[in-house]
Amino acid sequence: MHSILARAASGALFLASFAASACSSCGCTLSSDWDSQGYANDSGFRIDLRFDYLNQSRLVSGRDEIDRGDIALPSDREIERDTINRYTTLGLDYSPNADWGVNLQLPWIDRSHATWPEGETELTTSDTHALGDVRVLARYQGFRPQHDVGLQFGLKLPTGHHDETFDMGDEAGEPLDRGLQPGSGSTDLLLGVYKFGALAQNWDVFAQGQAQLAIATQDDYRPGSSLSLNTGLRYLGFGRWTPQLQLNLRSARRDSGDEADAENSGGTFAYLSPGLSVAIGERWHAYGFVQLPVYERANGLQLAPRITASLGMRYRF
Repeated sequence: MHSILARAASGALFLASFAASACSSCGCTLSSDWDSQGYANDSGFRIDLRFDYLNQSRLVSGRDEIDRGDIALPSDREIERDTINRYTTLGLDYSPNADWGVNLQLPWIDRSHATWPEGETELTTSDTHALGDVRVLARYQGFRPQHDVGLQFGLKLPTGHHDETFDMGDEAGEPLDRGLQPGSGSTDLLLGVYKFGALAQNWDVFAQGQAQLAIATQDDYRPGSSLSLNTGLRYLGFGRWTPQLQLNLRSARRDSGDEADAENSGGTFAYLSPGLSVAIGERWHAYGFVQLPVYERANGLQLAPRITASLGMRYRF
């Protein structure tokens, strides 16, 4: 029973760490497939391919949503219209034994952005298609015979470039804000802890926390340190169909440095995330999730999504 729980529950924790990185601009920390990969207490190799869609079309400031119709153009500050993010991420996971494992995340970013710069009435737009920042995360869960408590430690590497420019409008040729670049230019330390287990017959539960801290930066920009907290519940009584429900929280400090938009960065966000996974044979699993905002406190003026959607497939060798 403990072996089954370990294989099933801990996959969500790995994916939480991925989502915190991929969706940092909007605050989401979705943990998309509880039994996908990572943290298994048996050895082996796993591969996962995931697609995330985030249409950040709402302007928020503090706890409030801002109506663009109330903002006259030109404005004395930048007014963003939307940012549409499409993330495709390849995840590779290997466990040499029940205690140790390592995970590699390779994100491809497809992002379009539109904004009214300060003092302008014409939209300025950009389209980004590039590799993002790679993450390498190790884990150890040999503290207990059940392997139901673990530690995470790793790095986010500066593999994504940060020299993208606007394509059209009065700002064409000017660099994008650093928060919109495919890479942050920083090397970040990742530290986490997780716990999972059975709550009752056919019911499993997990909890996870992970901190991210920039330890080496480039070109006058430091992304704000962040803390992600996730908890989830799933029901195993429907055979190969497994419904799940999660609560995802993320809090981030403001970005800093001469190239940072410090005023309009950081905040605290909470999301409710229902989802479903399905076993397709012994080795294949598919999953889907939506993420709905339930609490937002954004510093300055920021874009946020109404809904986030995630779909993925994984294969266990």
